[in-house]
Amino acid sequence: MYAYIKGTVVDVREDSVIVDNQGIGYRIFAPASVLRDVIRGEERKFYTYFAVKEDAMQLFGFLSEDDLAVYRLLLGVSGIGFKGALSILSVMDADDLRFAVLSDDASAIAKAPGIGKKTAAKVVLELKDRLDLGDAFEKKAAHVAESGEKSGDDAARNDAIAALTALGYSQSDAFRAVKAASAKAVPGSGAEELVRSALRELFS
Repeated sequence: MYAYIKGTVVDVREDSVIVDNQGIGYRIFAPASVLRDVIRGEERKFYTYFAVKEDAMQLFGFLSEDDLAVYRLLLGVSGIGFKGALSILSVMDADDLRFAVLSDDASAIAKAPGIGKKTAAKVVLELKDRLDLGDAFEKKAAHVAESGEKSGDDAARNDAIAALTALGYSQSDAFRAVKAASAKAVPGSGAEELVRSALRELFS
């Protein structure tokens, strides 16, 4: 019903924002990451999901179309409702969620309030086949470029994963190994160094 709502933020509440658009105040429920980013008095655009329940109609909003798309994916997981999906995106952004799913990192998803280990495991199970590692890296790189951050480390990790898959390892195994290697590596490490460290992870 509403693709997005653009207006002035007149109030930031514990779980939502009030946005004035031509004299109409819309209450938009949003993840904590969004609530931390918006300021009263500024004009912002919220990409919205209109939820209709038996006893209420509610708007859920995000600052990017990508976050909204991931929110819709989460709603397709059995047992995940409107607030549960919002809770997950309060502790991780769309990029982090994609990588958590692709690396079977249910524990990261379980950090969301109200999301237990079994539900987090279900998110990984039901979304893994709907996500692609290459696409996840492309989206991450695009977001890094948009924010003006350096993307050298991301490029090295991407190259290392590509090298491991070329050696015959699955994308998920390559991703997990490179993720573990990156956590131990010195910032700025090149792809070749990450591949060597990742191979040690795979054989350990």
